Parts: sequence; C-alpha cells; structure tokens
Amino acid sequence: MLTGDGTIGLTGTYRMLGSIIGGALIGEAINIEDRMEEFGVWLKQKTGSSGDTRFVDGFVTASLTVCIGAMAVIGSINDRLLADPSVLFAKTVLDAVIVMIMTSALGKGCIFSALSVGIFQGTIFLLAGFLEPVMTPEALSALSAVGDILIFCVGTNLFGLPHVRVANFLPALVIAVSWMR
Repeated sequence: MLTGDGTIGLTGTYRMLGSIIGGALIGEAINIEDRMEEFGVWLKQKTGSSGDTRFVDGFVTASLTVCIGAMAVIGSINDRLLADPSVLFAKTVLDAVIVMIMTSALGKGCIFSALSVGIFQGTIFLLAGFLEPVMTPEALSALSAVGDILIFCVGTNLFGLPHVRVANFLPALVIAVSWMR
C-alpha cells in the first residue's frame, strides 16, 4: 500500500500471516485434510467409482477451489439477509465452468464438490444473521486476501509442486475475519 508520504506500508500483512499460521496450526491439530479425504473415499465407495484413482484428489481439490473465497460467503449472506441471490447465481456459473474443466483433468470426483459447496454455503446462509455484524469491509478484505493465498496453494498442488495440505489452512479464513472485528 502506497502511503501519503510516498513510502510503501505493509498494512494488514502481519495479520494475514498470523491468520495463516494460526489457521494451519488449528487445521493440522484437527486434521481437516484427512477428514475430507476420508469423506472422499466414502463417496468413492458409495458411487461405485473404485476404479477411479483420482476420485478423492478431484473431490478435495474441486471442493477447496469452489468453497474458498469471498463470493461463497458474501453470496450466502446477501441471499439470506437481502433476498439477493445474484452473487450466488454468478458464482454458480463460474463454479460450473471451473468444475467442468477440473473434471476433465481430475475425474468425476470433482462433480461431488457440489456437496461441499452445499454444506459450506448452506451453513453460512443459516448463520447469516450472526455473521452480518462481523462481515465489515475490512473483514471481507482479509477474507479475500487469505482466500487468494489458499487458492494459490490449490494451484501449486495442481501443477504437481510440493503438496500443500490446503484444507488444513481453512481455519485461517475464520481467524482473518475474526481478527478484523
């Protein structure tokens, strides 16, 4: 951020890093990634997809891609409190395109990310009355910044770089929003 005197300030950087580190510690302690993978294995068995070697990876990767980000949160809150589903409609179109592309590369496990989106956005929709006072512009900015980093990490996993257990970073989103309150 460029300040008034022409210098560059690092406003919010420490909070963002603190959110990511705290989120990683909490996520590793409760092992979110392994729980998502276990659910993916269960889905794989229930759908008769035992021959699909990328099913679980596709499910987890697509779920993280479509759930992380401000549109899921803002859209659900707007739909509940303002009766305005327009953000969710736009997100649905974007998610459909993303999941179709991912399905071609990672298999049909990606399609089941719809369950994750339903649970995630449904929970936010139901809790919207409680979340409204917390979701200030600063909190949404922090959510977006941390979400962008997590999306970047999902991308590094797709490129075959060293694997980042992105799901274990999900608590960082909650910390980032809470910290800005």
